[in-house]
Amino acid sequence: MQLLDGKALSKKIEEKVTSDTKELKSICGCTPGLAVVLVGKDPASQAYVNMKKKACDRVGFYSITHEMPETISQEAIEKSIVKMNNDSSIDGILIQLPLPSHIDTTRLLELVDPAKDVDGFHPFNVGRLTTGLDGFVPCTPLGVMHLLKEYNIDVKGKNCVVVGASNIVGKPMASLLLNADATVEICHIFTDDLKKHTLKADMIFVGVGVIDLIKEDMVKDGAVVVDIGINRAQNGKLVGDVDFANVSKKCSYITPVPGGVGPMTIAMLLSNTLKAAKDNARKLKEAQA
Repeated sequence: MQLLDGKALSKKIEEKVTSDTKELKSICGCTPGLAVVLVGKDPASQAYVNMKKKACDRVGFYSITHEMPETISQEAIEKSIVKMNNDSSIDGILIQLPLPSHIDTTRLLELVDPAKDVDGFHPFNVGRLTTGLDGFVPCTPLGVMHLLKEYNIDVKGKNCVVVGASNIVGKPMASLLLNADATVEICHIFTDDLKKHTLKADMIFVGVGVIDLIKEDMVKDGAVVVDIGINRAQNGKLVGDVDFANVSKKCSYITPVPGGVGPMTIAMLLSNTLKAAKDNARKLKEAQA
């Protein structure tokens, strides 16, 4: 069994982003800019945003967090997003989810300029991903693909089971795998006999937020297991959706939690923001020509 070390790979990606950012600044004076919308005081959301801010600082990005009260109106958030869409210093816009129940999340995600949608949640980018065209891809599944590539794990022709069908992880994960010529099966909360599906899998990708959902008897020998889940156990430790201690005895590769997919998510956010900045710099140069 070999660990898929997302922490180590994320550091390599950050170094490349830092280098490319310096080059972009020297060529056109452009500094990649990321704006984050944070509504309310959810501790987990605040922690995630703080991690993203620190990552931006490390690679030399400009970043700003728009902290808004829990009671803010839909209209007020929409006005803020429109301003960010029109702000040339902002290349990427990220709306930290989840949002309060009175806010129409779908409407806000659709309001973000697709060229600044570094989370890859806008229907325009979702459509481009589904059809195999270039665009912004959700950071977590994109990070998984980079992690597999780093360890020379080819998904082509492999039986891949994705457990979880969310718009943020499960569906884009399945699309990326399909685009890479894998055979993909999606399981979810309504799937009968999950074990029947996972036992046939060469690779399992799970991200549903259920501690120890994937157990040793659900995994065939030599499988690759990617744990995208993140949960807080009763003892306070961060754990995934896989019974790591026992499943790791059977598989060929497995991601740890923490230190697996999590760091890759932030690394891909940085990568997507740099991509947006380069695209915007190119458009500006073309407009001036």
